[in-house]
Amino acid sequence: MDDLYKLVYKYALINGIKHKGKAQEGAVVGTVMSFHPEMRKNVPKIVEIAKEVVGIVNSMKSQVQLDELEKIGGKIEEKKIEEKKLPELINVEGEVVLRFAPNPSGPLHIGHARAAILNHEYMKKYDGKLILRIEDTDPRRVDTGAYDMIEEDLKWLGVDWQDKIIQSDRIPIYYEYAEKLIKMGFAYMCTCKGAEFKKLKDLSNPCPCRDLETAENLRRWNDMENMPEGEAVLRVKTDLNHKNPAIRDWVAMRIVEYEHPRIGSQFKIYPMMNFSVAIDDHLLGITHVLRGKDHLANSEKQRYIYKHFGWDVPVFIHYGRLKMEDIQLSTSKARLGIKEGVYNGWDDPRLGTIRAIARRGITRAAIYNLMIEIGLKIADSTISWKKIYGLNRKVLEEAANRYFFVWDPSKVIIGNLPERSLGIIKRSMHPDFQDRGYRKIPFDGKVYLVDEDVKLHKYLRLMDAVNVYFKDKEAFFHSLSLEEARDVNAQIVHWVPAEDNLKAEVVMPDASVLKGLAEPSCADLKVDDVVQLERFGFARVDEVSEGKIRFYFAHK
Repeated sequence: MDDLYKLVYKYALINGIKHKGKAQEGAVVGTVMSFHPEMRKNVPKIVEIAKEVVGIVNSMKSQVQLDELEKIGGKIEEKKIEEKKLPELINVEGEVVLRFAPNPSGPLHIGHARAAILNHEYMKKYDGKLILRIEDTDPRRVDTGAYDMIEEDLKWLGVDWQDKIIQSDRIPIYYEYAEKLIKMGFAYMCTCKGAEFKKLKDLSNPCPCRDLETAENLRRWNDMENMPEGEAVLRVKTDLNHKNPAIRDWVAMRIVEYEHPRIGSQFKIYPMMNFSVAIDDHLLGITHVLRGKDHLANSEKQRYIYKHFGWDVPVFIHYGRLKMEDIQLSTSKARLGIKEGVYNGWDDPRLGTIRAIARRGITRAAIYNLMIEIGLKIADSTISWKKIYGLNRKVLEEAANRYFFVWDPSKVIIGNLPERSLGIIKRSMHPDFQDRGYRKIPFDGKVYLVDEDVKLHKYLRLMDAVNVYFKDKEAFFHSLSLEEARDVNAQIVHWVPAEDNLKAEVVMPDASVLKGLAEPSCADLKVDDVVQLERFGFARVDEVSEGKIRFYFAHK
């Protein structure tokens, strides 16, 4: 037995053992190609051997198949998925409490998924608590639709939480702690112009307001709501000699003359993020804060709040930035694009939102596994679509059933067809899982093929149907069997019947729409089913109606 024969024989035995003694020729050939891509140049020979050995293997009893596999040195390899583990958290004492704190400026994007998933994983790892905190204290950045979209996106990701906090409900709490800081002498009301303050700050010099008496600071604080925007801010006292000028006497509260989209004009004075976050992290008992390294300076600012109040500082864990190739992650740019009609909505396939990715048929498992793999490393990471597709393919290869979709269709009427070639073609839903059943595709010799296949003007094998040849641009019956197709090196192509089919559209990643026809079995599909369109790629069903189906393309 030569090496190639032995190789195909081994995979035929493995396939037979895995499928109750019955190996599938196509699956065997596919496995050889998958694990030995260098063999692609020998496809005709591999197909020939596969037909022979599958017949031999399927004639064996199960125990004989096992004995034969052992005899040639093969074995059933169990799929081993290397479990990616997150590092242990430091300083764990008692219950671990974490928070995921998005701004409701829009739905979540793939960058948010990292923080959400990592927090969720640590919550599960330590049997702790995860708080969803909506940070909406900048009225100009609030999209009222985002409150619900954030929760929907988290649920799609499989992230759950125990408590939900909305910061705009807690404005009086921030007022209370701002006033406490003033009375303790750790905060002051500053009416200096921004440019003037910056000059002094950069020189490590105090502004004239820094040494105001407590009574004057309280008077200004109580009068702040009567001042116009920009007239005054409340500053937290820090080290004026701090090496980072941005941390010197940072702003805690400011005036915002803009109606809050959720709570209206109830308040005019709003906390800056670093103030509200520090107050809430303490009051909510947050023990560990996972955040990007772009928040290093913010962590330093927040430490001053903890120091002034004498509170324990949570463990700050910073990780690298996450970038994604060829995708729009900026929420503000995406919103502008939607407003201007550049994008069709938050789920436009050109965006990096969770809902856009989900609509394309990318699975939550792929995103979850990606984020666990990236983990907490401090180095910046760039996500490629190739990586996401690879992870998603591992999920879909077994899960997705197969169907025919013909794009750029060209009608072909096959001449000289024998009566015995006509009828219902049965094709498996999945070559590796025969128990899923079959699709039934009527064949009467009138079909649609992909136009580029027709233009080959040579021998073609219509999958599971007949072999044809072209003469003077017309198609004629050649033969029936797969062996006869191999004899003339016929290209194997898919097809749909000319009469019984569905009009189909596939929305591509660039939002272009590819039109064509789908086999009649697609009428049984449901929205959110993810399938493999043979010779085309994986796609999610987005809409099914009478005689029509719409897919969103995922990837090859």
